Amino acid sequence: MLQSYFTIKTYGTNEIVINKSRFITHVKRVTTEKEAQNFIDSVKKMHWNANHNCSAYLIGEQDLIQKANDDGEPSGTAGVPMLEVLKKRGLKDTVVVVTRYFGGIKLGAGGLIRAYGSAVTEGINAVGMVERRLVHEMEISADYTWLGKLENNLRQNAYLIKDIKYEDNVRILTYVPEANRTSFTDWITNMTNGQAVLQDNGVTYLEKNI
Repeated sequence: MLQSYFTIKTYGTNEIVINKSRFITHVKRVTTEKEAQNFIDSVKKMHWNANHNCSAYLIGEQDLIQKANDDGEPSGTAGVPMLEVLKKRGLKDTVVVVTRYFGGIKLGAGGLIRAYGSAVTEGINAVGMVERRLVHEMEISADYTWLGKLENNLRQNAYLIKDIKYEDNVRILTYVPEANRTSFTDWITNMTNGQAVLQDNGVTYLEKNI
C-alpha cells in the first residue's frame, strides 16, 4: 500500500467558455475501471446532444489502468492532454469527462489541446484535491490515572484521536503514521512506565485537503 497519494476530493463539475465553445468538466473519484466507464456513460447520457464527451482516467497505485478518449475530436487533441493533467497533478483513482458544446469557432489542434487541458485543470481546482495518508489505528488501554497525561500529550504532538472509550480501563484510539509506529509505541510505553497496553487495529487512509 502506498504511504500517501493524491486524489480528487469529491464529485464535481466546472464550466469554462473558450471562443464561444462550452467546456464542462466532470470529475469523480473511482477505484475500478468499471466505475470509470459507468461514470463516463452517465455523463454521455446526461449530455447526449453535446458535440463531444472526451474522457480520461488513472486507476491503481501504479497507474496501471489508464485510458484517454478523444470522442470525435482530432486524434491526440483531447483525451491525452486531459490524461496528462491528471498525471502532472499526481492524481490517482480519478476519472474526468469534458463535455464540449461547439460554439462555431474552430480552435485548431493547438487550441484544442490547450482548451481541454485548461478545462481539466480548472475543474480539478474547483472540486479540490486531498492527500490520503496511510496510518495505523493504535489502541491504548490504561488505568484512568493516565488519561489526562495521555490525552494531553497526544494532542500536543498532533496525533488525531479517533475515540476515547470509558470502560474498566480507558481506551484511547488514535491514528499513527506508518513511519512513526515503532517510535510511538516506545513513547507511550515510556510515558506510562510500561503500564499501558498497545494494540494495532490495522491500517486505513486519512484524508487531508490540499
